Amino acid sequence: MDPISIQLSTRNLWSWLVSLLSKDTEWLSDKMRFFFPNMDLGPGNEVSDPEQRVILQLRKLHAQGLATWQSFIHCVCMELEVPLDLEVPLLSTWGSEDGFPSHLGAEEESQPESQLHHGLKRPHQSYGSSPRRKQCRKQQLELSRRYLQLLRTSTQQRYRDRLSGLGQPLASHQAYIPPILQWTRATVPLDTQQGAIMRDIKAEDGTDVSILDLFNPRTKKGPRVTVLLGKAGMGKTVLAHRLCQKWAEGQLDHFQALFLFEFRQLNLITSFLTLPQLLFDLYLSPESDPDAVFQYLKENADQVLLIFDGLDEALHPCSSRETGDPEGPGTALTLFSGLCCGTLLPGCWVMATSRPGKLPACLPVEAAVVQMWGFDSPRVEEYVSHFFSAQPSQEGALAELRANGRLRSMCVVPALCRIACLCLHHLLPGSAPGQSVALLPTVTQLYMQMVLALSPPGCLPTMSLLGLGEVALRGLETGKVIFYAEDIPPSVIAFGAAHSLLTSFRVCTDPGHLQTGYAFTHFSLQEFFAALYLMASPEVDNDKLTHHVTLNSRWVLRTKARLGISDHLPTFLAGLASCACRSFLGQLAGHDEAWVGAKQAAVVQVLRKLATRKLTGPKVIELCRYVDESQETELASLTAQSLRYQLSFHNFPLTCTDLTSLTNILEHREVPIHLHFEGCPLEPHCPEALVGCGQIENLSFKSRKCGDAFAEALSRSLPTMGRLQKLGLAGSKITAQGIRNLVKALPLCPQLEEVSFQDNQLKDQEVLDVVEVLPSLPRLRRLDLSGNNISVSTLLCLAKVAVTCPTIRMLQVREADLIFLLSPPAETTAEIQRAPDLQENDSQRKGAQSRSLTLRLQKCQLHVHDVEALIALLLGGPHLEEVDLSGNQLEDEGCRLMAEAVLQLHITRKLDLSDNGLSVAGLHCVLSAVSTCRTLAELHISLLDKAVVLMFAQTMEEQEEPQKRAALLDSLTSQMPSELPLSSQRIRLTHCGFQAKHLQQLCKVLEGRCHLGHLRHLHLDFSGNALGDEGAALLAKLLPGLGALQSLNLSENGFSLDAVLALARCFSTLQWLFHLDVSLESQHILLRSAKRGRDVRAGGFLPEFPAGADFSEFSRLRAPRSFCLRECQLEPPSLTRLCATLEECPGPLEVQLSCEVLSDQSLETLLHCLPRLPQLSLLQLSQTGLSSRSPFLLADIFSLCPWVQKVDLRSLNHATLHFRSSQEREGVCCGLTGCGLNQEHVESLCQLLSKCEDVNQLDLGSKQSFRIHFSKQEEAGKTLRVEELWVGRAGVLALLEVCAQASGNVTEISISETQQQLHVQLEFPHQEENPEAVALRLAHCDLGTHHSLLVRRLMETCARLRQLSLSQVNLCDDNDASVLLLQSLLLSLSELKKFRLTSSCVSTEGLTHLASGLSHCHHLEELDLSNNQFCQEGTKALMRALEGKCRLKSLDLCHLPLGGSTLAMLTQGLSHMTLLQSLRLSRNSICDLSCCHLSEALRTATSLEELGLSHNQIGDAGALHLAAMLPRLPALRKIDLSANDIGPAGGVQLAEALTLCRHLEELMLGHNALGDPMALELAQELPQHLRVLHLPSSHLGPEGVLSLGQALDGCPHLEEISLAENSLTEGVPHFCKGLPLLRQMDLVSCKIDNQTAKLLAASFVLCPALEVILLSWNLLGDEAAAELARVLPQMSRLKRVDLEKNQITACGAWLLAEGLAQGSGIQVIRLWNNPIPANMAQCLHSQEPRLDFAFFDKAPQNT
Repeated sequence: MDPISIQLSTRNLWSWLVSLLSKDTEWLSDKMRFFFPNMDLGPGNEVSDPEQRVILQLRKLHAQGLATWQSFIHCVCMELEVPLDLEVPLLSTWGSEDGFPSHLGAEEESQPESQLHHGLKRPHQSYGSSPRRKQCRKQQLELSRRYLQLLRTSTQQRYRDRLSGLGQPLASHQAYIPPILQWTRATVPLDTQQGAIMRDIKAEDGTDVSILDLFNPRTKKGPRVTVLLGKAGMGKTVLAHRLCQKWAEGQLDHFQALFLFEFRQLNLITSFLTLPQLLFDLYLSPESDPDAVFQYLKENADQVLLIFDGLDEALHPCSSRETGDPEGPGTALTLFSGLCCGTLLPGCWVMATSRPGKLPACLPVEAAVVQMWGFDSPRVEEYVSHFFSAQPSQEGALAELRANGRLRSMCVVPALCRIACLCLHHLLPGSAPGQSVALLPTVTQLYMQMVLALSPPGCLPTMSLLGLGEVALRGLETGKVIFYAEDIPPSVIAFGAAHSLLTSFRVCTDPGHLQTGYAFTHFSLQEFFAALYLMASPEVDNDKLTHHVTLNSRWVLRTKARLGISDHLPTFLAGLASCACRSFLGQLAGHDEAWVGAKQAAVVQVLRKLATRKLTGPKVIELCRYVDESQETELASLTAQSLRYQLSFHNFPLTCTDLTSLTNILEHREVPIHLHFEGCPLEPHCPEALVGCGQIENLSFKSRKCGDAFAEALSRSLPTMGRLQKLGLAGSKITAQGIRNLVKALPLCPQLEEVSFQDNQLKDQEVLDVVEVLPSLPRLRRLDLSGNNISVSTLLCLAKVAVTCPTIRMLQVREADLIFLLSPPAETTAEIQRAPDLQENDSQRKGAQSRSLTLRLQKCQLHVHDVEALIALLLGGPHLEEVDLSGNQLEDEGCRLMAEAVLQLHITRKLDLSDNGLSVAGLHCVLSAVSTCRTLAELHISLLDKAVVLMFAQTMEEQEEPQKRAALLDSLTSQMPSELPLSSQRIRLTHCGFQAKHLQQLCKVLEGRCHLGHLRHLHLDFSGNALGDEGAALLAKLLPGLGALQSLNLSENGFSLDAVLALARCFSTLQWLFHLDVSLESQHILLRSAKRGRDVRAGGFLPEFPAGADFSEFSRLRAPRSFCLRECQLEPPSLTRLCATLEECPGPLEVQLSCEVLSDQSLETLLHCLPRLPQLSLLQLSQTGLSSRSPFLLADIFSLCPWVQKVDLRSLNHATLHFRSSQEREGVCCGLTGCGLNQEHVESLCQLLSKCEDVNQLDLGSKQSFRIHFSKQEEAGKTLRVEELWVGRAGVLALLEVCAQASGNVTEISISETQQQLHVQLEFPHQEENPEAVALRLAHCDLGTHHSLLVRRLMETCARLRQLSLSQVNLCDDNDASVLLLQSLLLSLSELKKFRLTSSCVSTEGLTHLASGLSHCHHLEELDLSNNQFCQEGTKALMRALEGKCRLKSLDLCHLPLGGSTLAMLTQGLSHMTLLQSLRLSRNSICDLSCCHLSEALRTATSLEELGLSHNQIGDAGALHLAAMLPRLPALRKIDLSANDIGPAGGVQLAEALTLCRHLEELMLGHNALGDPMALELAQELPQHLRVLHLPSSHLGPEGVLSLGQALDGCPHLEEISLAENSLTEGVPHFCKGLPLLRQMDLVSCKIDNQTAKLLAASFVLCPALEVILLSWNLLGDEAAAELARVLPQMSRLKRVDLEKNQITACGAWLLAEGLAQGSGIQVIRLWNNPIPANMAQCLHSQEPRLDFAFFDKAPQNT
């Protein structure tokens, strides 16, 4: 077409277009506002002629540029009814780039710029370039007034245009429904009257106030900053604009100016700005003199409000401390920082909106923070009612909403509520009731239905939708949320504008430079369309798709100030993976459902992988959101089962939508779950999401954000959670109203077992209201009301409730603590059941059926009158197990009243009156008051420590069944008695200031108690007083009048040695005194009676013999008396006096002395006194410094004292002398090691020892070699043991030289360098060998002269050597001289039967020499070469030495490299060892092929009894070879195949073969993945003689373990069982017949819990020989400890129980101590790393040392 024709055509189109648009001027005005946002469109709107107004508007659009004009033309063709003959030329001429007519814009370009940009975006001359004019004050005020009026007018016009131009359904005008606003932090006083101005912003929970309350004009100083936090879609931006609109309407009248900025637009500014430029160049310019206007704003800053929307979108970080000019230019965020800190426009008001996250540092700490929570149910219904107002579908929409909980939960987000209404508006007219809501199950499908609603019926605009999706995805990937016209195709802009999916606005990148920007109406729309594009575009492969499916942890909210812009993208992708979206995606993509299904499967596969990971709380919520959106039932079930049993959420905000997603997933869970929310900001109505969630067993909330509205919502949800057992609401701000709602709901939850309302600041009446509900909760065990405020009168009311309520077992009040512990009726009935053979009278039976109550009212400010009321209250109540009134103000009178009431109150365990102001006079009153109490077990009074504690004896039923007292272990708290429960009476009067003058009166009172017939065992403790030596002497005279005591503690009484000697004389006057233990310097003095088992300090007690019992057998045992004196200077006179005192002591007597230094004179005095002590059985000098002469003095004791049997001087600090009771001499022993003796010392020593004719053992140590001479009366079996440092340094050669000097025949030599040991076994008399035989054997030696001489001497002494053992020696240091000597020696040893070389270092050449020597040892029966690091060549040489060893019975080659040819040589040798009984080949890198050859070689070893192949790699194939060979080993007794990669297949074959090994005693198959099949096969027929069964870490499950347990039950020979590291939660073995010889049970790390432990404890009792129980690293708690404590006294041989790394608290440890105190012989119970406080562990250990809480095991191993 020629140019003239084009021009004519264009003119015609122009006329047609003007004519078309003149008919719909409102539509054109809407489009003008879309393409020219925030601008006054100039004089065009004032033209009266519609056609001329259309022409002016079209010219303005055309002048905007090509992109805008094309987008407008597409809008015309898309939205208006354009005839086809006009639409085609319009799109072809003006809808393409070539058809843009430039001449139409010529006139428009001449328009002045001020007319184009008049209004809000009115860039005047830049503020920074205009000098301020000098004007009078009146003119300045007038300019400012006009500017403020212009600002208000412009804002009014802006929102008037916005309201009048919203024509599409998505943008339809709605009445504003305010969201929930809640205080988080505030510092300004609230003014609720100001908030009343704008009624549509409501308060929540009392302290949750109107947003207008934050703008309080009375606050005059400091920055006034408010931060509004809310998740996406909550309405933050809407609220910001709402404030602007209300200000423009005059409702915020105390603000003269209000400015609103969006950070998404401010981010686009490329240059630095000053604050005036920000206000005037970017927002609204004054008509003139901006300096004057800005000065006015500064002077009236307290009337200026600046709102910044989207603080989380700010690009550049800001600092709280600016160093430059505060009024200089900077980034937008820098200006925001200056406004917040008060350096710019000081006194102004600043409000910022943000998503939750790390707030910028520029915000002041005193800023007010408000949380926006969206809608609750009433607000949702109100919004829907307004949306459908005046429409017939209003009731239908409300009915659909009320009937569908999922839709209702989505509508709590205002943005989603709006979309839901649009979808219902579209769906309701053509749907049956309930059908429309079924199409809206997820957020994703909500958006999908929105797209369908905006699309023409039956036609999906695929190109436009995919175009929007491509733009959206490109923006997310580049971090872009604002687009320009060139970023979006015109048709896409038209589509977005037509359906209000895009919004437009003016963007100022620099002062004076304006552009039109486009963004999605809501950011979630951009994410949804990006997800659509990823799922439907053929250009996106699965890798790129799955790359976007990630979990966004909300922990970043605490660390990142700027959040990601694709947070919801994975949610939409998961939602689009739903089958319900497949048809829609197929239509959009233009592919079949198989293509779409492949993409959906890729997303689901990623979610499946995420579901199996161990995730933190925030990621769990995100995952639940994704899975819930996907609507994949199988995936939901997998996710639900993968969640941890204890699911905790800490310190991140949670909405109702979050909890809804979580509960939707939990519906697919089979087992219960525990949910804990701590420190999480929660929506007030979020508990509504928990309605009907039957999987929750434990639910707790701890947050100050929870108020009355939260409690009300929770009270509606609680009755619907049928499995809920524990409920916690702590640290909240609920008031009486909230408590009333909860109290109404609690009776509807009869299954509750624990309720906690801690730290809620409840008052008296609220607490009483809660307590009143106790009778309505039959299964309740614990009610915690700690941290609330109650008075003493209310406390007494609570005590009355505890007395009258039949289920309450304990009331504990201590300062802030207030806890009720209850016992359900069923358990109470079980607890009071009694043995049928016990005969009782009616009163006893009545007492047995009554409950026991523990009452702890500590530090409650109780006075005497309160105690009187309390006693009156308790007298009519149940039996009291414990009454604790410590820390009150009872004083003497109150303590006396309580002590006198003891008999009437029936207290069975403890009365604590500590810290009540008791005086010395009151002490006597208490003693007198309890003098007739027969049940008193302990009285402890310490005036200095303010302790007054009375412990009472247990009843017979309590002694027999301690587990029943522990049945309610949740009722045990950390408050423990000062001492462990005692089995006999103890009177402790410590630190009371008693002197000698007080003893007479005290003993009179005690004599009265001792003469009461019921008292049999009394422990007295007078420690920490001031008795002195005078008191000790007086007490020695008074003690016989007190009768038989169990112990008397006189520590810390200022005693000297004279007092000790006075007490020592009591040995002859007191028949009960058997032990006197004195540490003089530390003032520890303890007198004890004879007892079996552990002493008082260890917590053991003597058995209580009945009156008139026969003690003859006990006396015949003659228990020794002991006198221990430590920390005392022992001079000769003192020793003489001491020995004279001890002469009167009956025997046998053990004396232990310890002092810093004992001189030679003192030692001689002591030794010369020994003959006068014939009753002496032991004398020990420990930790006592002795001189170098002491060994000679002690060696001479054999001649001084004829009944010395053994002298043991281990060092110059420790010496022990043992004495024999008879005159028969059985040989004496002398050990003088570690004393630094050298050659000359040894010779002198031997001269002294030669006086003794019956020395049969001498242990010596020396730095040099020495000779040992025995007496002429030589006997067989002399032994030389040397353990000295020089042994480790001397070397094998030197040690053999020592052996060559022996005078007898050496039969055994054992050398260990690292352990510094030399052991030589000698036989006497020495037998001379035939010289010819010696010469013949020497002929084989080729040595030098020196070594030949040494070999000759060794041949003489070692001719009969049968065993040579070298351990941890180094044979490389002396150029193989030691090896050559060993080679020569081995060549000459005709009787050698055992050779051991272990853990040693030998060179390759040395191994060759050693192998040469071993090859001639034809009588060798045992060869041990284990744990050496030999090379391959050296190992081969040793293997060659095995040839011809037909007599070999034991071969140990562990840790040797036996690969390839080396193993072939071994197997060849093994084939000839028909007598072999033991073969150990552990850690030899034996594979399945090697195992095959080995099995063939062992077919001839029919005598084999032990086979060790652990820690190799034989696998299933090797196991099959062994299984085929095992039946041919009839003598096999032990097999170890641990850690060999054997699986279930190999395990089953081995189990079948092992049943044929009739003599098998030890079976070790641990650390193989055997599984249950092997266990089931093995259980069918266990070996009859099985003693040891080790199956740790064998992947055994409940089925296999139970089968094994049944098969093992009753095995007569079984001694050890190890099932460690298997999951035995539901399959712990339990026995009915028992295992009579079982010594050790290893169940470490088996996930054993309290319930399982009950079965185990019952089984332990049936194993009477059990010595070691290993239960560490399990899940045992206090209930398990109670079960163990019950059975401990019944297990007489038990020595060790390992309970490390469990969940036992101090209460459980206390129960274990009770079990120990009842006569158990256990040596140690390991309790390391249990939740027991260090101070409590120390206390328990001091009272019962057998409880070991240390990391390292201090007790001996008894395995």
